[in-house]
Amino acid sequence: MLVSAFILGLLGSFHCIGMCGPIAFMLPLDHKNYLNKFFQISLYHVGRLLAYSIIGLFFGLIGKSLNIFGIQQGLSIGIGILMILLVLIPSSLFMKYSFSKPIYKIISKVKSALGKELKKKTPDTFLTIGFLNGFLPCGLVYMAVFGAIALGNIMDSSMYVFFFGLGTIPLMTIVVYAGNLLKGKWIRKHVQKAIPVFVVMIGLLFILRGMGLGIPYVSPKQSVEIVSSNFECH
Repeated sequence: MLVSAFILGLLGSFHCIGMCGPIAFMLPLDHKNYLNKFFQISLYHVGRLLAYSIIGLFFGLIGKSLNIFGIQQGLSIGIGILMILLVLIPSSLFMKYSFSKPIYKIISKVKSALGKELKKKTPDTFLTIGFLNGFLPCGLVYMAVFGAIALGNIMDSSMYVFFFGLGTIPLMTIVVYAGNLLKGKWIRKHVQKAIPVFVVMIGLLFILRGMGLGIPYVSPKQSVEIVSSNFECH
């Protein structure tokens, strides 16, 4: 599952350029010192990975709580179906409903904090920018969050979103160093077409995982703890 998270991040980073690309271009980097520039970009990515790990931990706790009630397999199937539906349902239908209105104020505060940090040039600035960047809304991050909930294990959930973040690093680094190379419409067009296909594949993986077919690593059987009710009285 971690491999699927990495590939989702790798492919999804073409989509994320629209959200994170402008922020990456605005980073107050030291363009005269290549070593310092590399260190600054690395801090930016560490900040994003830290944010993704925290997001994974939070939603992993939710998944863990649901797992206590013995609905983990059903939840995995449900999330897999939801992932597929989100790809198949036209985006125009979602535009009619403002599901994200309640968090608009939080998002605006994050953007305001980002604006202040972009004016600074201290080392911690890049870590902070990356950290705040990780909390900006993104459809692909939502998919990673669904995966984190379905895993139902705090550490696995955190690692799932972390690996998603790792997958975004190569392209986001290229954006900083050679952004013009990624402006080709042909590349973005074909990768954008591949993203929904891969999301459906991940959805199917979660459905298989929830079915517990006994397939190693893909659909393992759910372990059931049997507690004996036989007690001896003396």
